[in-house]
Amino acid sequence: MRIGIDARYLSHGLVGGVHNHIAWLIESLVEVGASREFVLYADTKKPFELTGLPKNVSVRFLRYRSPLSSVYHDLFMLRAIAKDGVDVMHFPANYGFAPAGCPTVITLHDQINILPLREILRGHPKRLSTMLMMTYLHVMTTQAVKRASMILTVSEYSRSKILEHGDFQADRVVAIINGPSPRFKRIEDSDTLNAVKQRYGLERPFVLADAIKNPSVLTRAWERLPDALKQRFQIVFFSRTPSPPQEVLAAQCAGFARLLVRPSNEDLMVLYSLASAFVFPSWIEGLGIPLLEAMTCGAPVIASDRGSIPEVAGEAALLHDVDDIEGFASSIERVLTDEVEAARLRELGYARAAQFTWDKTARRVLACYEQARLSKMA
Repeated sequence: MRIGIDARYLSHGLVGGVHNHIAWLIESLVEVGASREFVLYADTKKPFELTGLPKNVSVRFLRYRSPLSSVYHDLFMLRAIAKDGVDVMHFPANYGFAPAGCPTVITLHDQINILPLREILRGHPKRLSTMLMMTYLHVMTTQAVKRASMILTVSEYSRSKILEHGDFQADRVVAIINGPSPRFKRIEDSDTLNAVKQRYGLERPFVLADAIKNPSVLTRAWERLPDALKQRFQIVFFSRTPSPPQEVLAAQCAGFARLLVRPSNEDLMVLYSLASAFVFPSWIEGLGIPLLEAMTCGAPVIASDRGSIPEVAGEAALLHDVDDIEGFASSIERVLTDEVEAARLRELGYARAAQFTWDKTARRVLACYEQARLSKMA
């Protein structure tokens, strides 16, 4: 079977969830699918990230001249796909169009792009550029998923929302929970741990949190902790953007939090490994990979009970309603003062994270490719 995959995210210098999903998926597919042939479609905007690919993988580069090139390739990549004669085409970033007769698999990461347009625009800044982009993504996604042979998504929660907001047969939408990065692991080497602490000036033990995931819940819960704990510990926020929410900057100015902008994955593994707890009070998650990253590295997890979080965390985290400030404060105090409880959560986290691997994900995705191909032949 010859499989085409839209890999343009890996030639745009991007970071973040969808980028990581595509990179790790392709690496795992290539490893477990050695008997298949893969054609990756990238463009020339930035150097392609994956190197050392085996002989059964080829990369077709589409010329990139300007931002309009992405729109052109969205609409006309099917010409290149037709020339390559792939048996199934996978678009892992919410939308894409293959030639007539070619089975198409689309990974729809959540329901946002298929919501009514007025709901999408209501939830985003009213800048013209943002409104145009969200409108474009809505139109492209809603048209693409109508034509898809199969739709993959990243959790049963996301699947239920996609079925709620889209007119799809239930058996066309498949949930496959991803794992954390295949390279993530707990770091215990003292020299490595100390080097990161010195680089970032981390002199006190800390609670780790994602700066863009509803940080006000953590800062408000922190105010309720006993003074002795607040003096002994600090909050460390990591952020993919240099402009995090105001609450993070206020906490940093007040002296009880640190902000680390775009730490490398290597440093992030160390931060998770050092953390006394990972607090994740997110408003909504389609998946929540940081939960599994934290568990893999041994950080006890405290999180909200919204979206897919209960599905991903299972019994391996302390969960609270996102508005339960007192509950978050109580759990943070409990984990920071009770070594037995922290150890219990750590061991449960190791076991839970081990259930989700990219090897398993890749094998299930390959099975979906085969199902899509056979459905077109029927």
